[in-house]
Amino acid sequence: MPKSREWHLVSRPHGWPKPEDFALREAEVAEPGPGRILVRNLYVSVDPYMRGRMSSRKSYAEPYALDKPMHGGAVGRVVASGAEGFAEGDHVLHQLGWREYAVLDAGSAVKVDPGLAPLSTYLGVLGMPGLTAYAGLTRVAGFKAGDAVFVSGAAGAVGSEVGQIARLKGASRVIGSAGSDEKVKLLTEEFGFDAAFNYKNGPVAEQLAEAAPDGIDVYFDNVGGEHLEAAIDAMRLHGRIAVCGMISQYNATEPTPAPRNLAQIIAKRFRMEGLLVGDHYDLQPKFVEEVSAWVRSGELKYHETKTEGIETAVDAFLGMLRGENVGKMLIELPE
Repeated sequence: MPKSREWHLVSRPHGWPKPEDFALREAEVAEPGPGRILVRNLYVSVDPYMRGRMSSRKSYAEPYALDKPMHGGAVGRVVASGAEGFAEGDHVLHQLGWREYAVLDAGSAVKVDPGLAPLSTYLGVLGMPGLTAYAGLTRVAGFKAGDAVFVSGAAGAVGSEVGQIARLKGASRVIGSAGSDEKVKLLTEEFGFDAAFNYKNGPVAEQLAEAAPDGIDVYFDNVGGEHLEAAIDAMRLHGRIAVCGMISQYNATEPTPAPRNLAQIIAKRFRMEGLLVGDHYDLQPKFVEEVSAWVRSGELKYHETKTEGIETAVDAFLGMLRGENVGKMLIELPE
């Protein structure tokens, strides 16, 4: 059997994670027993939520164990099967990423078809980030045609899809923020946002007021902090905020100030709700049907940022936290 390289968390990061918090280790690969499959991973995902799992704080998901392989989304090819319904050569989506080979229960894998869409898209535009965007906008934020929508982190895997779905479903105006002038250009010229701004170029509240002079009905929050405060200022009566992430605070070592203007929730009667994609998997069939059609037609565009080789996974993860990716950040594992 081949050997596998896998990433272990060896110390819990304080503030920004550092390369020395991780170790790439070699492991033996076992034959899959009854009901199990052996998968050669082809694409491995790194996502913002993984930063929270590196902490020992109690949260919605179990923390990563120290000196054990980390996990997350991956797509790979079955190389050996002890499970009915899975054959060598099948492609599957599963949650044992951060490694080259994975042995897992067949019940925790989902077959994917590379003929319908590229394998990498099952980790991005048609995967967990895509469903997050779809459920967060349509269900949690209660989007309706005519709404003006503001998305922070809009050039990332989730944000870019939120803005495009809003546009395709009839938003009156779609505004995005991003961390570079190149990303701002991408939002307006390729993804079809009506307006976008670089949050590093000035106060978010001022730039948002200029981009959305008549206010907003929906804010999809990936960033928190100054962005959330600005969105509350711009919120119209009975607006909705879907809180997907607060990446600006993930590496803070001290408590961060809450929005100083939260009292506006009373006068404006806006609704603010947290979003975890795990609550919305009942929407998966509808999401895949609707969004895959837009992807095939070219109406919904997506970007991927890829590094090559399992040894690049930590650098890719840290780069994603710094905003160096456009669209979904992935590690490609050549066979």
